[in-house]
Amino acid sequence: MTHHAGHGYEAKAARGGGGSPSALKTVNPATGEPGRTYEGHTREQALAMAAQVREAFRGWRRTSFAERGIIIGTAGRILRQRKDEFARLMADEMGKPVTEGLAEIEKCAFNCDYFAENAERFLANGPVELDGGRTYVAFNPLGPLLAVMPWNFPFWQVFRAAAPALMAGNTVLLKHASNVPGSALAMEEVFREAGAPDNVFRTILIAGRDAAELIDSPDIAAVTLTGSVAAGKAVAEAAGRNLKKTVLELGGSDAYLVLEDADVEQAATVAAKARMVNGGQSCIAGKRFVVIAPVRQAFETAFAEKMSAIRMGDPLDPATKLGPLVSVSARDEIHRQVRESIEKGARLLCGGEVPDRPGAWYPPTVLTDVKPGQPAYDEEVFGPVAAVIEARDVEDAIRIANDSEFGLGSGVLTRDARRGEDIAANDLEAGMAFVNENVRSDPRMPFGGVKHSGYGRECSVFGIREFVNIKSVHVRE
Repeated sequence: MTHHAGHGYEAKAARGGGGSPSALKTVNPATGEPGRTYEGHTREQALAMAAQVREAFRGWRRTSFAERGIIIGTAGRILRQRKDEFARLMADEMGKPVTEGLAEIEKCAFNCDYFAENAERFLANGPVELDGGRTYVAFNPLGPLLAVMPWNFPFWQVFRAAAPALMAGNTVLLKHASNVPGSALAMEEVFREAGAPDNVFRTILIAGRDAAELIDSPDIAAVTLTGSVAAGKAVAEAAGRNLKKTVLELGGSDAYLVLEDADVEQAATVAAKARMVNGGQSCIAGKRFVVIAPVRQAFETAFAEKMSAIRMGDPLDPATKLGPLVSVSARDEIHRQVRESIEKGARLLCGGEVPDRPGAWYPPTVLTDVKPGQPAYDEEVFGPVAAVIEARDVEDAIRIANDSEFGLGSGVLTRDARRGEDIAANDLEAGMAFVNENVRSDPRMPFGGVKHSGYGRECSVFGIREFVNIKSVHVRE
């Protein structure tokens, strides 16, 4: 399977020369109208900022968990206070409906609270039973973390990585997607307003391809990236050359198994919610719905009804459930995948037509009779397009679900929760598996994937321990 590079690692702005930074121009995807333009940083400025973040680490690592917790907790309060402003900013830059933007900001604030309260416990010294002396495991911060982040959840992706990293005593240098510079700068402002010392969290505005030079810099200790497979490979290659730790959260083509005993109406409701996460522009949105033959017809009818009922409209209208996609070029690529799938035998149940209006609009779309060789089967479709795939039986459904280069999220829809749990826990090749609910991220449980969906984990105790030195200490007194 191939990955459609939906995440925003690749830069939209052309790179300027060493002394002349690129301009980062935003476009409102709802109207196609130009938005604000931001002056980018030069290579020299970016490297100088990395050195400043390294210098700030020396003091930050020696602060107590209580001191860090006050700052991270305050950042959460500021997010809540400014949530309307930030939701509007996301709507303007990448088209997210304001209701979803408000929920995203609340999630970021909860994440701040969670790690402010739990980091000390997660990173407490762990005793080891050893003959003679005293032995324990200590967790030391690694240093400045370069966070390369995508546009689809402009605040959540950053806070998901930054809150635990900062609570662990690391500092953070953010290189965000080039189409959300306002969001990127707003987060630096939040940490500054929360009382973080200078250069503990900084935002750089550079082209994606310039990130490799930062990874080469001795001032960067580790890298976390959420993005495309191609971006992940490029970062892993650069980091590997420098022997630097990475966490990669890449694409997904999440499969949901609809078993023959499923409640079809309930399954269709979960499936529609799963597919339409962030307008379908999410690595953990459900993309492939693998349905056992006897219930396929009933399921696809109910599913198409649920998808068709989703209201598309102005992202600033609280009633809107589906805003525009991130860009016209992204929309056109999704439409190509739909048309090509139909040409190769898929059948259109709803949607599939480009609306005659300015902006990056595309309706909720369901394809059935999806088979290998069609883009809807072989590629990640990063938009509101669902693929219904028929399976003969449960074994065939598991085979189809695992027949993917990706392994991020997965689901099982069935009346027999015990049977669904067995399949979810033991058979599906994915970092997350949900039974009778749609896959989602939460600070309290580990988030990440296998295969081409990347490696390492974010969130929970597993996430905060990714960017620490796990040190054995032995003392003979």
